[in-house]
Amino acid sequence: MSDETDFTVKLSTVAFDARFPNQNQTKHCWQNYVDYHKCITARGEDFPPCKQFYRAFRSLCPDDWIDRWDQQREAEINPSDMSP
Repeated sequence: MSDETDFTVKLSTVAFDARFPNQNQTKHCWQNYVDYHKCITARGEDFPPCKQFYRAFRSLCPDDWIDRWDQQREAEINPSDMSP
């Protein structure tokens, strides 16, 4: 008997977004972060389109940025309007 288990993991990157055609993806990262928080405020975390925004910003944004933005949101000093 073999103790090996076959785990298949599908890895993918964020699809092309015509709003952000350049190589620098900073704005793309930020917009997906903002869109995610607007979406979960309006529809809840289980709404499938919200999950797409989540996967996009988690793929594009450095963890340090996300941590800082989360802290700013919690302290209500984030510069973006995240209301739906």
